[in-house]
Amino acid sequence: MLEFISLEKITDLLIAYVPKVAGALLTLIIGFWIAGRLSRMVGKAMAKRNFDETIQPFLVSLVSVGLKVMVVLSAAGMFGLQVTSFIAILSAVAFAIGLALQGTLGHLASGVLILIFRPYKVGDFIIAQGYSGEVKEIQLFNTLLTTLDNRVIIIPNGAITSGPLENLTANDIRQLDLTFGIGYADDIDKARSVIVTVIERAPGYIADRNHNVLVRSLGNNSVDFAVRFWVPTENYWDAFFFMQEEVKKAFDREEVSIPYPQMDVRIYQ
Repeated sequence: MLEFISLEKITDLLIAYVPKVAGALLTLIIGFWIAGRLSRMVGKAMAKRNFDETIQPFLVSLVSVGLKVMVVLSAAGMFGLQVTSFIAILSAVAFAIGLALQGTLGHLASGVLILIFRPYKVGDFIIAQGYSGEVKEIQLFNTLLTTLDNRVIIIPNGAITSGPLENLTANDIRQLDLTFGIGYADDIDKARSVIVTVIERAPGYIADRNHNVLVRSLGNNSVDFAVRFWVPTENYWDAFFFMQEEVKKAFDREEVSIPYPQMDVRIYQ
């Protein structure tokens, strides 16, 4: 009799729960498939609208995870679980994980802020935390830089957002600010004319913006000129090195001296 009753109860349980389990599994399978399709559609839509490549993977992942969480909650409700209790448990687990990973989650939050406010983007040349390089990838926790000598620098996003950041390529044009010295015996006007001639031949020189060649200071050994002019950002370093070499050559041709530190010693008997 006991065996008969147990079998009957098992049969009732199967009849009661098998449809729910099957429905929940079917919901998970179909829901995950739909979530994947929708995520890919979102990615393609962003690509067509020329969304920044830095943001696309993050948003697609966010949509995918959000949809899958909704599918799991729906399946749990069909199986008979209390969704509110399930959410409460997930919240408690998330809180515990958050306490254990405070620093890591701080970098995650900083990564989200970088993606939202865009202080820099992939391809920019930045200086942060004492390191400089071209931004190759902005991850959720770290930013990857490639230096001029092809080293890879990994900087936590939290460190970047909590300190000074210099973006050297944020604007289309930049101003060079150089200093050249001449001897006290040389002609200031002649030296200025020579420097201006070199500026006008500099790579990318923007002629419709003012250039300045002014006496910056009367130094211990030289009369120092402040030389300023504008170039496209991509021509900055070409123009910088061009000026260093060509000003020296032009001074040599025009017999304008470039002094160096020296000391006169007088011996009294």
